[in-house]
Amino acid sequence: MKAIVYHGPGHKEWESVPDPVILAPTDAIVQIDTTTICGTDLHILKGDVPAVTPGRVLGHEGVGTVVAVGSAVTSVAQGDRVIVSCISSCGRCSYCRKGMPSHCLGMGGLGWVLGHLIDGTQAEYVRTPFADTSLHKVPDALTNEQAVMVSDIFPTGFEIGVQYGDIKPGDVVAVVGVGPVGLAAVATAKLYGPSKVIAVGRSRPRIDHALAMGADVGVSTRDDGWVDAVLAETDGLGVDVVIEAVGVPGTLQDCFRIVRPGGHVANAGVHGAPVSFPMEDLWIQNLRITTGLVDATSSQMLIDLMVGGRLHPEQMVTHRFAMSEFLKAYEVFEDAPRWDALKVAVHRDDL
Repeated sequence: MKAIVYHGPGHKEWESVPDPVILAPTDAIVQIDTTTICGTDLHILKGDVPAVTPGRVLGHEGVGTVVAVGSAVTSVAQGDRVIVSCISSCGRCSYCRKGMPSHCLGMGGLGWVLGHLIDGTQAEYVRTPFADTSLHKVPDALTNEQAVMVSDIFPTGFEIGVQYGDIKPGDVVAVVGVGPVGLAAVATAKLYGPSKVIAVGRSRPRIDHALAMGADVGVSTRDDGWVDAVLAETDGLGVDVVIEAVGVPGTLQDCFRIVRPGGHVANAGVHGAPVSFPMEDLWIQNLRITTGLVDATSSQMLIDLMVGGRLHPEQMVTHRFAMSEFLKAYEVFEDAPRWDALKVAVHRDDL
């Protein structure tokens, strides 16, 4: 089969690799029909995730068709259309039972293995461990492009941004960074009844996307006085909840500038460099600061909301490619501002 293979920082190729095979009775083999590229993949290519070794097939998001299952698999069968979750979960260990499969002991203490510690989904086929608890059947009402957003982006924005941020009815919420994770947070924040959602970003086209997906106000950090503009949308004290959705030191500092005393900073970005933490200023602010790796325990709920027309993740798909154009898809996603790109959808060539 063909796949995107990591060959060290800055190097990847679309090349032939061996087809995956069943290694455990709980495995399934899925033909990937639609996949995408994540900001985490770019972090890997920058060398920010040293656990990813040369030769690894990248990718942890996908929708496809089950082509083979192990002898212990009961919930999916050959021919089923499924979402491949970015988190592989045994469903039995202490972390899985407490709703934290991101630290699944059955996967060695970390649920994110696809495209990280084992071969991933940017390929024609993928082996998925613990298929019964790591795959979700796709309702007929959803397209592949809608469904693939449940692999990672929407659960991440929702769980690590919105749920960890503990948004309550009437809160003023700011989302700093309006890439895909930030847009997912904007869209799902509305489920909790905030009085206002403020999209904060550099790119005006992305801010416009955020407004289309449910933000009430857009503020560009390129404008002088943008902090004052955010504060003016509150009562001058700052926002109740701020979601960091970029993963660079500067944006986290921006969050500290606009959150009110007693507020909450929910970090959803993937940080690949040390961050200065001004505890001398923050200790007295009564802040709550959360971080996390997505558990994808909200996936079925998000699927139901999409089927019910409450969420429209397909709005984030700005570019489409065939798998044979995978390197072009990366070129576009790596230079997203130039192309006004959000999520790219990469489909099997014959779709």
